[in-house]
Amino acid sequence: MRRSAIAFALLGLIAALPAHAADPIRIGLGMAQTGPLAANGKSALLAMQIWKDDINAKGGLLGRPVEFVTYDDQSNPSTVPGIYTKLLDVDKVDLVVSGYGTNVIAPAMPIIIQHNRTFLSLFGLAVNSQFHYPNYFTITPTGQNAPIASTIGFFEVGAAQNPPPKTLAIVAADAEYPRTSAEGVRTNKTYPPNTTDFSPIVRAVQATSPDAVFVASYPLDSVGMVRAANEVGLKTKLFGGGMVGLQTTSVKLQLGPLLNGIVNYDFWIPAKTMEFPGVLDFLKKYQDKAASEGVDPLGYYLAPWAYTYMQVLADAVEGAKDLDQGKIADWLRSHTFKTIMGDIAFGEDGELAEPRDLIVQYQHISGNGIDQFKDGRNPIILWPPKYKDGDAIYPYDQAQK
Repeated sequence: MRRSAIAFALLGLIAALPAHAADPIRIGLGMAQTGPLAANGKSALLAMQIWKDDINAKGGLLGRPVEFVTYDDQSNPSTVPGIYTKLLDVDKVDLVVSGYGTNVIAPAMPIIIQHNRTFLSLFGLAVNSQFHYPNYFTITPTGQNAPIASTIGFFEVGAAQNPPPKTLAIVAADAEYPRTSAEGVRTNKTYPPNTTDFSPIVRAVQATSPDAVFVASYPLDSVGMVRAANEVGLKTKLFGGGMVGLQTTSVKLQLGPLLNGIVNYDFWIPAKTMEFPGVLDFLKKYQDKAASEGVDPLGYYLAPWAYTYMQVLADAVEGAKDLDQGKIADWLRSHTFKTIMGDIAFGEDGELAEPRDLIVQYQHISGNGIDQFKDGRNPIILWPPKYKDGDAIYPYDQAQK
């Protein structure tokens, strides 16, 4: 009789506890840990793990700890549908977010739409312009009308020079991001994704004697294009624009002085004009872990945005007070979020309401040491005016001297 009473009392105590109080909230994603996007994917994942540790130290989300369920998408779009199908149908995660980059975000969209999930993406250029899915939101600094917004700064910088460029050549890889970026200007020349020798392309461009050369490329191609431009001795006034990879520390160290004169996009530089509250504290945590994790030692390009990505998701979940996908999407649509990258709000097709991209130029780089990239002295910000911290060296060949 006494044992029954004790058992009954214990059952009553258990029943009184909050339901699922100890169950983790599981966030699923694919992220490049191998392949050509791995350097940025690893950097993003470390930033997200720092966020996870920070949020769990504060009690988690909705009073529950947070866990990640991650798979390596191998930088390969063909792996993505299977990964997100498994996350949703087998792993049954509570929330899903994207990996890094347009090429691996776009193939996830049909799976997300089929499952009617709210989806945050990281650095996807105009992905939702073909779907118009109402529960899609992206942490991509290009903002609304992304194909135009992602390229306009390059031409604003050109227009401010004396004399401004009058003729243009466009070179783009035949892949999702470069095609979209090039369409924001006007497609001129594309090359196959497996191209390894860029000298013939640069010579073909040189033969047209353009005043400006806009390049939309992924990391391995960007390195090849920079090397080819230096080997061929490209003569143009303005060179760069949409080259992915030059923002990554390992690529900067690899190319060193070959970067001089290039005018290209970036998303954050440790310049005084961009020291938003909390970003330097985050970067200290990141850089303290970077060496042991084997990731980008500075983390300026993607890591602060990857942390911001998670901050926004967390605030939306807490604001909705629920894991209901519709409630989270409603909160994302209707609120402004305080993050380490400043205030974030969403506009049409889930793009950022305000563009946050930069146009920078590499100047006076000497050797391949890391110190010249640490403190915001290189590259310098040319555009937009509110973040500008230096002037362009023009034309391109003058900056190479």
